[in-house]
Amino acid sequence: MNNMKDTLKQILILVGFFLVVFVLIFVFAGKGNTNTDKNYDTFAQCLTDKGAVMYGAEWCAHCKEQKETFGASFKHIKYVECPDNTKLCLDKGIDGYPTWLFGTSTKKVEGFDKNTTMQELSDATGCVLP
Repeated sequence: MNNMKDTLKQILILVGFFLVVFVLIFVFAGKGNTNTDKNYDTFAQCLTDKGAVMYGAEWCAHCKEQKETFGASFKHIKYVECPDNTKLCLDKGIDGYPTWLFGTSTKKVEGFDKNTTMQELSDATGCVLP
């Protein structure tokens, strides 16, 4: 009988340990991308107001990452899906995704890097990052 109690106690301790580990992993996994916690509404609207347009493709991993960085604020971004607008994108000289153009300016921001692209967009337009 004592062996059974000891075995049950060990099983409960082991289950408790794994439960704690699971909870910690779940909590810290959500902390990985803090950009999605920011509200980019004002920044995104400013980009659009300044004539910034993002050109991309649904299958483009960097485009997806950039959209995720804006989070829900991406709804304020003027976006062109190039596979659906091939002629427009070719006429604009888009040869990689994502590419940002700014009104009639010759400025261009290409690709996406978590550490620099948002600042490049801010620098090109004067829009203030949150």
